[in-house]
Amino acid sequence: MKEELRIFHSYLRQKGLKLTQQRDRILEVFLTTEKHFSAEELHILIKKKYPSIGFTTVYRTMKVISAAGLASEADFNDGIKRLEHKFGHEHHDHLICLKCGKFFEVVDKDIENLQEKLAKRYHFKSTDHKMDIFGFCSKCK
Repeated sequence: MKEELRIFHSYLRQKGLKLTQQRDRILEVFLTTEKHFSAEELHILIKKKYPSIGFTTVYRTMKVISAAGLASEADFNDGIKRLEHKFGHEHHDHLICLKCGKFFEVVDKDIENLQEKLAKRYHFKSTDHKMDIFGFCSKCK
């Protein structure tokens, strides 16, 4: 977590934002739990340990954590924006069930290679990507 904290503080300084204990605590809770978090879900967890931290602070800090490159936004087509860990985690894509909301994280080297080939073919410099495939899981189809 030391490296993530260093990156976070560096980003805050670079953008002229305040380094606060509340932001550090939100980052700490986010980093110590492997989950896709909505702002509400993260706030519920944080309130257990740090009751004085409000929802708005959590919501705004989630955006900063993402902008700093430590998390990425996940949208499972249910109207809820979530954050998931990015820094130090293997890139993955998602298969998302439209009926029950269950999702699967998938890693496939063939898909990654194809994306690189496509970028090369079109002389495109790819910096990041995400792929979400929507459909129905085995229980819902």
